[in-house]
Amino acid sequence: MKKAVYAGTFDPITYGHIDVISRAVKIFDKVVIGVSAGPKNTLFSQKERIKLIQDIFRRNTKIEVIGFSTLLVHFAHSIGATAIIRGIRAVSDFDYELQLTLMNRKLAPEIETIFLMPSEQYIFISSSLAKEIASLNGDVSHLVPEGVAEILRKKLT
Repeated sequence: MKKAVYAGTFDPITYGHIDVISRAVKIFDKVVIGVSAGPKNTLFSQKERIKLIQDIFRRNTKIEVIGFSTLLVHFAHSIGATAIIRGIRAVSDFDYELQLTLMNRKLAPEIETIFLMPSEQYIFISSSLAKEIASLNGDVSHLVPEGVAEILRKKLT
């Protein structure tokens, strides 16, 4: 079974993340969404972020959502993943992601990193942008699923 991990803080999960996940499940038998505990300061707790993602993918048996607080390569090993999925939106993302990939390759050369781009309509979306718009009472329905938008509004207004 080919298993990959797609990790991040997902604070909150956006349509861009969901698009990358939908692409990954076409390639892999199982995609584990790894919800990082940190080190970033997050609006949502790790438990809340896991629940939001589980609610979105509750009907998809190819997706599992697990929280972690270790190095990503250690987490990948612990779940038996042979690949790490990373989303790339722009050239600026690539510079940062290349550094991470090279370090992960040094730590665990047997784990491959796969870069996936979201569809064009989601390429500009980020969790930070969604939070900023929501905090100013803007409409985020085109950035995040309705359940996420609702909880985001409650947290920020």
